[in-house]
Amino acid sequence: MDWQLDGLILARVQFAFTIAFHIIFPAFTIGTSAFVATLEGYALATGSERHRYLARYWTKVFAVSFAMGVVSGIVLSYQFGTNWSRYSEVVGNVIGPAIGYEVLTAFFLEAGFLGIMLFGWQRVPRSVHFAASILVALGTAISAFWILSANSWMQYPAGYEMKDGIAYPTDWWAIIINPTFPWRFAHMLTAAYITTALVVTAVGARFILRNRHLDDAHTMLRMGLGLLMVLAPLQLFIGDRHGLNTQEYQPAKIAAIEAHWPAEAVAPLILFAIPDMEAEENRYEIALPNLASLILTHEWNGTVTGLKAFAPVDRPPVGPVFYSFRIMVGLGLFMIALAYWGGYAWLRGRLFSADRFLFVAANSWPLGFIAILAGWMVTEIGRQPWVATGILRTSEAASPVLAAQVGASLALFVLVYAIIFAAGIFYMNRLLNKGPERGSATEHGVPHRPLSGAGGGRAEPSTQARV
Repeated sequence: MDWQLDGLILARVQFAFTIAFHIIFPAFTIGTSAFVATLEGYALATGSERHRYLARYWTKVFAVSFAMGVVSGIVLSYQFGTNWSRYSEVVGNVIGPAIGYEVLTAFFLEAGFLGIMLFGWQRVPRSVHFAASILVALGTAISAFWILSANSWMQYPAGYEMKDGIAYPTDWWAIIINPTFPWRFAHMLTAAYITTALVVTAVGARFILRNRHLDDAHTMLRMGLGLLMVLAPLQLFIGDRHGLNTQEYQPAKIAAIEAHWPAEAVAPLILFAIPDMEAEENRYEIALPNLASLILTHEWNGTVTGLKAFAPVDRPPVGPVFYSFRIMVGLGLFMIALAYWGGYAWLRGRLFSADRFLFVAANSWPLGFIAILAGWMVTEIGRQPWVATGILRTSEAASPVLAAQVGASLALFVLVYAIIFAAGIFYMNRLLNKGPERGSATEHGVPHRPLSGAGGGRAEPSTQARV
């Protein structure tokens, strides 16, 4: 039937569009809530008013991101019923409770203490406000726990049985802590913190280049860069373990990531190629011999399962997975280089005067978000053609909805998202550009350097402001 093909494609496009908007905001709220709690804890321990006002500043940014994350997440739940009713019917007994636990444990925790975090600065004791901030940050991490648990079950289902084509839970522990979950959760949570560290570093570098809020900028730059120096290389290790886990439980996804075609063979590391799924080969391939085998098996001549080991109908789309993975890894390596470039300048006592580093850091804020989107493309497209591996194919999960109806709702989503999220991002950027209302450099005895040019261009160096 025509509606099956057209409706399915449009339903997939609609879900991809909404999830792409949604994922970046919760990831950012996970990081910003933890950053706010850290600033508050330091202020409470040391009595630093600067860190307290920085916490208030980043709380405003967190609030906008949290609101957009909630708004974009609501429509996803409705799509399960409207566009993916067969998916809800077959795996709802497992996925439904997992999402319900996320609401009961995470969302209620966040909602219960969010009001104190946002509006209780002058209304409750500082220790109570700090506790509220910690609980909100904990709630965001718990939310990620349940969402990643449900998604990991879809990647590699466990702890269930099939009755009349419906999945029923038999072991909730196996469902929640399924084999692909631990490294996937660690990888995503670390990505959220890295993304926030990059934004904090970029904002600090931006203010230094503009000679504004210098004391605050120095604090943000040091804290963001310090976290980046720890987490960026740690993510490389976590990614390696996650890759080994995926190789064990989802070999077809790894084969698509590497564009590796022979059923069982030593695998080169392909730096660039144009995968051809019809010809089952790569065109214009640039590769390093045996290196993929070394990474995936930790043996120079280790054999890796390739795409030809799977029936053509069971293979993921190779091109999107192959390119998205290289974007993610490339950005990750750039983040490591950026972190240690800044670390070297810091060690030499030139962190606040390293103009080239500051310029690059100030413009690197989107990279974490791009890497997260690329990683989720690898995760979700690499699972295809299954919506729940071995249980339900994506082509069988869609609702019998006319393509025109799905297309109309998709067009409406694009229009509404363009307006709402453009306004939200514009307001968030204004908050970031404005800087802390108190705790600026002038309030701590460090004068701004004079700006050169009416447009607020690059100023001349000032020894005092660079200390």
